[in-house]
Amino acid sequence: MSENKLLVFIPTYNERENIGLMYSQIKTLDLGCDILFMDDNSPDGSGAIIDGLTRQDKDVYAVHRPAKLGIGSAHMEGIRWAYAQGYDELVTMDCDFSHSPKYLKRFLSEGEGFDVVVGSRYRKKKSLSRWTFFRKLLTHLGHFLTSVLLDMPYDATGAFRLYRLKQIPLGLFEMVSSQSYSFLFESLYLLQRNKHSIKEVSIYLPTRTYGHSKMRLADASQSLFQLFRLWYKRVFDPRSLKYRGPALEQVKVFANSQQAQWDAYWTAKKNSGFALYDLIAVFYRKFIIKGILNHFTRKHFPFGARVLHAGCGSGQVDEDLIGRLRISALDISAPALDWYKRQYGSSCEVIQASIFDIPVPDGTFDGVYNLGVMEHFSAQEIEKILREFKRVIKPSGRIILFWPPEFGLSVRFLKGVHFVLNKLLKKNIQLHPEEITRLQSREHALAICSKAGFSVVDYYFGARDLFTYCVVALAKDNA
Repeated sequence: MSENKLLVFIPTYNERENIGLMYSQIKTLDLGCDILFMDDNSPDGSGAIIDGLTRQDKDVYAVHRPAKLGIGSAHMEGIRWAYAQGYDELVTMDCDFSHSPKYLKRFLSEGEGFDVVVGSRYRKKKSLSRWTFFRKLLTHLGHFLTSVLLDMPYDATGAFRLYRLKQIPLGLFEMVSSQSYSFLFESLYLLQRNKHSIKEVSIYLPTRTYGHSKMRLADASQSLFQLFRLWYKRVFDPRSLKYRGPALEQVKVFANSQQAQWDAYWTAKKNSGFALYDLIAVFYRKFIIKGILNHFTRKHFPFGARVLHAGCGSGQVDEDLIGRLRISALDISAPALDWYKRQYGSSCEVIQASIFDIPVPDGTFDGVYNLGVMEHFSAQEIEKILREFKRVIKPSGRIILFWPPEFGLSVRFLKGVHFVLNKLLKKNIQLHPEEITRLQSREHALAICSKAGFSVVDYYFGARDLFTYCVVALAKDNA
């Protein structure tokens, strides 16, 4: 671990002509800092030049990545590296001299007492006067959209920043999903939403930069989509933007293929390759599914009941239940529980375990519920799950299963989407894990549940959730 507490982080790609000069200008400032270069296997030999600096200066470090993996992923990796090495402050900047080292002392002095310092290109007129029309257009458009859609007045698309790491938890940065340029405005927006203080310092762009812009039109398009995705969350799912502390510091690891499958599913959802589907799903859960969940849990669980959400996933639909019920959220996947915990913090208990083997004593809960879980198991597995539910609920306890039927509208819609994606467009995309036991009828539910010692006391399929689930409420036969 270095004695220096300030790290200057500089990602590079084809910066051979700039690295040495950037290094020497930073060193002349005598900041008492370390410098971390992170190179994405530049074909111009930038990595070799960086390695030469590390040999001559113990305060210079290098990280070599195998390919060009995205500016956002580079920043995230640099941020993690800074936390792991114990730095108090982190500066991020480009290597093409669009970010001049001369501003570093101003960042440190004028930003005293702030969690984040942002170099702003908009506080002074003509800061971008020598840029090409296309770059100015993209930059001003980005600033306009982040201001209007996210109510964020800062220069949110620039990478010249100072972070006070002691004031910002690493977990907040890890909420960022973008791997590209949109990492910059997404990370700053999350910092703003979570009440971290931000200071802008005006900067001028030089008359020329050494190198070429590496932003492509595809990057701009992706950033635009990510911007609207954040706006959507701001309007329809603001809870997901709130950082609520480290979710799962210690969890029991289940070494089996089932856990690996669900871990992969929930990890992939954070960086979804089909983000539009996820946005639609958020809207559907919030405005359609949540209502029917609230109705049937009020009907079958008394106020203050201790209930188990078995197979909770991200738990976005539980918002109104927190406080009315004492919820224990159980899932086999640590990433899923991480999502759940970040939303609800200490308002509920989280348990990482299999629904086949719930680690609580007999008769612990007043009830159990789940949404969209049973269809992923065979009839024999469902019977085993229900017997375990029967063990953990009290004699008078109820179970509510929200079980997708074969004839449900959402099932038919997703079948159509999969047909278009995979048969027509040849994409090989699976939007959700395989569903092998969709419900066929009330009699089908009764046949499975009766084998586990339950009777069906309520059954619903209708317009409350636009014909999405069959709601099956169960009571013990001996109740």
